[in-house]
Amino acid sequence: MSENVTNELIYGVLQKMQADMSEMKFDVRDLKIRMTMVEEHLGHSILGISSVNARLDRLNDRVERIERRLDLTESR
Repeated sequence: MSENVTNELIYGVLQKMQADMSEMKFDVRDLKIRMTMVEEHLGHSILGISSVNARLDRLNDRVERIERRLDLTESR
């Protein structure tokens, strides 16, 4: 049942491993690119939310000022 281990057999296994490693390198490179795109998209989303929050804060300030001028605010 023992197989003879020859240089050709070892060479064939190493070639297959090298091909597999090359494919894995390509896949990892692709994943890095995709991850960068996700991170950039997330960053843009956070900036967008921040911008909306700033606008809401300004609107809130304006509404409070209008309420004070019209004497619509409740006494605290």
